Amino acid sequence: MEQRDIDRIIEMAWEDRTPFEAIKTQFGFSEANVISLMRRELKRSSFNLWRKRVNSKISHKHIQKRTPSIIKFKSKLQRIISSNKISKR
Repeated sequence: MEQRDIDRIIEMAWEDRTPFEAIKTQFGFSEANVISLMRRELKRSSFNLWRKRVNSKISHKHIQKRTPSIIKFKSKLQRIISSNKISKR
């Protein structure tokens, strides 16, 4: 896997409103794969903060936890995503 794909998965994982199912659809990474990638790529303290936030009641990382008002989310940093590539910022 290329570094830019790994960076994109990490970015999507950090975004609270991007569900694990979206990562699975785009990259074929299950929640367990994302967790192991984050554990491998992040510092331990950063990983622990991320896991704490994902497991909190605030996070919308799981579709089952989402409120019906959240249909989809597009990061303010993104313009257009095509073929899983981020356009120039």
